[in-house]
Amino acid sequence: MYSTLSSVWRQYRSVQLIYRIAFAFVLGSLAGIVFGEEMRVLAPLGDVFLRLLNMLVVPIIIVTLLTGIRQLSPARLGRIGGTTVGLYAVTTTIAGLIGLLVANVLQPGRGVAFTGGEAKSQVPPSLTEVLLGIIPSNPIAAMADGNLLATVFFVIVFGIALTYVRARNDSLADRVDSVFEAFEVGTEAMFVIVRGVLEYGVVGVFALMASGIGTEGVGVFSSLGELVFGVAVAVVLHVVVTYLFGLMTLVVGVSPWSFLAGAKDAMVTAFATRSSSGTLPVTMTNAEDDLRIDERVYSFVLPVGATANMDGAAIRQALTVVFAANVVGQPLVFSEQVIVLLVAVLISIGTAGVPGAGLVMLTVVLNQVGLPLTVVGFVAGVDPILGRIATMSNVTGDLAVATVVGKWNDAVEFGDGVWAEPASGVGALTPSDD
Repeated sequence: MYSTLSSVWRQYRSVQLIYRIAFAFVLGSLAGIVFGEEMRVLAPLGDVFLRLLNMLVVPIIIVTLLTGIRQLSPARLGRIGGTTVGLYAVTTTIAGLIGLLVANVLQPGRGVAFTGGEAKSQVPPSLTEVLLGIIPSNPIAAMADGNLLATVFFVIVFGIALTYVRARNDSLADRVDSVFEAFEVGTEAMFVIVRGVLEYGVVGVFALMASGIGTEGVGVFSSLGELVFGVAVAVVLHVVVTYLFGLMTLVVGVSPWSFLAGAKDAMVTAFATRSSSGTLPVTMTNAEDDLRIDERVYSFVLPVGATANMDGAAIRQALTVVFAANVVGQPLVFSEQVIVLLVAVLISIGTAGVPGAGLVMLTVVLNQVGLPLTVVGFVAGVDPILGRIATMSNVTGDLAVATVVGKWNDAVEFGDGVWAEPASGVGALTPSDD
């Protein structure tokens, strides 16, 4: 009996994790459709998976950021940091433009009767509060509360300070290295935990999809199908045009199919969990094992991206506001759409990378153009699927930017990982030297 179970387990483990998770995703969705609310009983199994992922977020940000900063001189840290922030700003702006373009072409919400509904989101913060919130008044409290932007800010400042102490005080250099080495050990320990959590992820994803679709039902999306379709179209355009063609083909000079092969685990996990931050452990695993990006780059770029790169949020906010304006009979003029674009891009930086945060940020954008907040209650019915689509875009963008930054800093092994495998659909490209 034991040998039989052992053989079955080995065969199960021989199947790549991504295929096991994808199968669980499809099977869970079918179970939710067939059995409906009976699948709500599985919700705790999905919650365990989300809790395990969230448990890793703050520790993995701290240890990986400090490990990455250790390998950077102050000058190189400034160069990588500036490049990272600049690329994220550009891709988020492009995302907002694509969102508005799709919204104006498809005009979601026209002809849809607004049925009301109470907005249950908290009072939205002002833009000034969002920006000031990046600087923690109490870094320990920020970590405990899961305030990731504030945590990232403090850890980066602390890491930079350590590199300056090491560079300017020879008597303390060895002690600083000892501190960094301790965090390197922590990084390895965290990735051991990540692998275990991902194994459980097969069960977690099945439970999330079964209980989610079983409770919410497929029918809830029918009246808001135009909005969901519009966000999906905009995200696909953004992924194809900006990430695959713009960054991978033109900038890096590699096959976009190879990139997708290396990012697929994180993309599926992001779609299932609706959390950029919760997906961060998987994103880092893809960066190291598949895309072969050097740790000194991905350990800095990805944590920053999980909190500050919200391309999907910019797309979603732009489309949703146009949709809201149409359903209440107040179509937006060009100047108002420009305001929507600016606010969507800026406010997306402060959007927490967790499920449901998009509804809070939506209230900010609605306020800026004078639309009723009760629309939030109307849109909340499709928030789960909108969040899944947007999060998948965010995570894909994190890995695309990490690949570009790695390319520009000679920190990607293009002869290994997915880059060394034949790319399906197109001939594999050799990375350019530009």
